[in-house]
Amino acid sequence: MTIDERVDEIYRGILTRSPEHKVQPSLDRVIAVCDLLGDPQRTFRAVHITGTNGKTSTARMVEKLVTTMGLRTGRFTSPHLHSVRERIAIDGEPISPAAFVAAWEDVAPFVEMVDERSLADGGPRLSFFEVFTVMAFAAFADAPVDVAVIEVGMGGRWDATNVVDGDVAVLTPISWDHMQWLGSTLREIAGEKVGIIKEGATVVTAQQREEVDGIIAVAAAANGSRLLEEGRDLAVVQRQVAVGGQLLTLRTPAATYVDIYLPLHGEHQAHNAVLALTATEALFGGVALPGDVVEEAFGKVTSPGRLEVVRSSPTVLVDAGHNPDGIEALRAAIEESFVFRRLVGVVSCMADKQAEAMLSELEPLLDEVVITQMRSPRAMDAADLYEIAQDVFDTDRVHLVPSLAEAIDTAAGLAERDGDPAGTTGVLVAGSVVLAAEARALLGRTDA
Repeated sequence: MTIDERVDEIYRGILTRSPEHKVQPSLDRVIAVCDLLGDPQRTFRAVHITGTNGKTSTARMVEKLVTTMGLRTGRFTSPHLHSVRERIAIDGEPISPAAFVAAWEDVAPFVEMVDERSLADGGPRLSFFEVFTVMAFAAFADAPVDVAVIEVGMGGRWDATNVVDGDVAVLTPISWDHMQWLGSTLREIAGEKVGIIKEGATVVTAQQREEVDGIIAVAAAANGSRLLEEGRDLAVVQRQVAVGGQLLTLRTPAATYVDIYLPLHGEHQAHNAVLALTATEALFGGVALPGDVVEEAFGKVTSPGRLEVVRSSPTVLVDAGHNPDGIEALRAAIEESFVFRRLVGVVSCMADKQAEAMLSELEPLLDEVVITQMRSPRAMDAADLYEIAQDVFDTDRVHLVPSLAEAIDTAAGLAERDGDPAGTTGVLVAGSVVLAAEARALLGRTDA
């Protein structure tokens, strides 16, 4: 068996466990495994990131800043695009196959032990996400890393990652998503997410809706945490569209950074950048970072599957947006950064998502939309999504093509139907991280 086959075997075994989107409201199992491992999560400093949108991009920005400052980093994010090894990154690269296998072999005996105890007490085995969390902590301790940038899987309070004591807690914009597990109101959802705030930590928060602000302020005060709020303590002072991205002026509590090039599109990425910069300053004691470090780090940031150009003629954009706020940010970014005469969408989403609201955000942007089917047991049936789309769009603007490869080809043909000049027609593939991954792979992009 090759090392890659062993990685796949381990992954398939972990997939038999409870899925990552199913919240199990207890940290006991992860705490127990970590205790048996000697608490690897205490061997590094941590930046812990929650929110509804922007978590992965913000995590990648923090990682790049910390690495450029000369420290070893670990990054734990989810879900992955192409390889499960992307979830656990060391120094900005997916964990190697050998290190992945070693991490599993380190934790496996203890996972089995805790599984047996939990089952004997009438509880569940560790979930898919819980196992990957302890594997990440073990890998980071073994590397070893100086700083881990850790994205929650869902929520915060009961998320498996919440056994880590983050020096800095980052809250990206909080909105409606995963309501069946986190609560039906913003106050309930925010109440789950502020659970990552630890005693004495620095809290860096994006501009939030009013009802969320109060929840964060109370949680920060209860934990004796320093609260840094966008709009008051940090801000995007200025931004202008540049070739391949944008040029930013960012104000943090420690400094104002001028003419910072960020090779990502959209105002939302500028706000992610100021959160990341402030969080990294806090990690280094609240002092300003060297200007050349900030320029170098942001200039190298990538965020695969986030408004990413994956093909030209016509331009094909791929985005992992999967809720109404994410699609709203996507729409604004496209309108600002691209000039399309015709733009055709290729859309699929998970069955538990707000499909009608997402399509309503896309409707003013798209000339036509092709509904397709992605390969996930959680995906909404394409025929059902097609019916919803017909209620949102004019019927003659909606097409149903279940095969993603054929859907992209169909959309490209529709985009170029009128013979518009090169660069003025485009295809947008959006609605899910899974869809973004499938589209990237079809178009020859498997890097992450």
